[in-house]
Amino acid sequence: MANEQSSAMNGDSMEKQKGLRISALDNDDEEENEQQQEEYAKDEFDEEEEEEDDDDDDDEEEKEFVILGFVEKPKTSWSLLRQLFPSKAGGVPAWLDPVNLPSGKSCVCDICGEPLQFLLQVYAPIEKEYAFHRTLFVFMCLSMNCLLRDQHEQWKRHPEKPSRSVKVFRCQLPRLNPFYPSEPPRHDGTDKPSGLEVLEVWCGTLKGDKLCSSCRTARYCSEKHQVMHWRSGHKVDCQRMIISSDGPNKNGATSANLQKVASNTLWAEYEMIIENESEFSTEMVENNACANSLVSKDKNDDTMKSHINFEGDDDKKSWASFQECIAKAPEQVLRYCRDGSAKPLWPMSSGRPSKADIPKCKYCGGPLCFEFQILPQLLYYFSVKNDVDSLDWETIVAYTCEASCEGNVAYKEEYAWVQLSVASATVP
Repeated sequence: MANEQSSAMNGDSMEKQKGLRISALDNDDEEENEQQQEEYAKDEFDEEEEEEDDDDDDDEEEKEFVILGFVEKPKTSWSLLRQLFPSKAGGVPAWLDPVNLPSGKSCVCDICGEPLQFLLQVYAPIEKEYAFHRTLFVFMCLSMNCLLRDQHEQWKRHPEKPSRSVKVFRCQLPRLNPFYPSEPPRHDGTDKPSGLEVLEVWCGTLKGDKLCSSCRTARYCSEKHQVMHWRSGHKVDCQRMIISSDGPNKNGATSANLQKVASNTLWAEYEMIIENESEFSTEMVENNACANSLVSKDKNDDTMKSHINFEGDDDKKSWASFQECIAKAPEQVLRYCRDGSAKPLWPMSSGRPSKADIPKCKYCGGPLCFEFQILPQLLYYFSVKNDVDSLDWETIVAYTCEASCEGNVAYKEEYAWVQLSVASATVP
């Protein structure tokens, strides 16, 4: 689906959107809370869900409040640092808890064993004291074969050892925590975090708990990344550090180089900006016609015919409804709505999970709820090639603990449901 996008995408069709900010979650005084929100949290997911227009009638107020995510290049070199609690896609994650990172088997594809690559993160705090800061992280394997297997495996209801190639992690912190001040960030480049991240040198993403046995400086999350780094040039750098008269840990220049991400396979980094879906009217779609559509005109015409006549199978009807909704804002890459009654926007009728297919929270045993979904438009920004075995999906849906439960695990693994197109949904 992502490969059907045209080069006619018009980023200028949207107004500049603000990034996410922190909201005050102290509800002791409603008026004080509103003042704090107005001061430094006007554009945050949780706040957007709760806003209501006083002029709306009862029917409008009952509608789901969907927030759309778009991507654009970061405005500054510091705007996506973790102390600013960003929502972002590509590059490396801005870990919320920089110390207690995911490690071991949770960081690798359960199917092929390769380390997972960072896809995106969403900063979405909720009105709970222990989740004043709350970020969701999505990782996935780069292999389409693994994604196909993943879709097949998810139909095995609640296996003891699920094999997944897409993983979602939830991390949350109270307002008073060891890593960030209780005051909101200034967003002027002077905000400083606490806590030292110990990340690996190849992907710059995961915890580097393995040291190079020679230089004792380069850190890795896996043996695979250590081999890749060695072949890409660390073999020479390592020997240079060993024979250096300053010693392996005193050569500042070489050690500084090791702090840079060596891998060239990471996706391009983008800042995620948000907008309320209600801001995009039907009139905008009619005025823009198919100029900004992410699918070809012929495909659009065929889709609309099946929608108008309601002929054909359920997949065609579902696709028509999906495309009609997406056409309001074709550049969207994410749809967010953490509401108990909210449901994903499914491109196809087939491949949808039932309630019984969604497992319980593995930590508290409570129910999971839909929180957000990732659209294939994101692959356009990542410049994924249009090859037979290229990565592609219809949608990736994230289900998270309805209670956003506490616990000793800093990064709790949530649940992702993958829906692929009928044409590609054949297990190799």
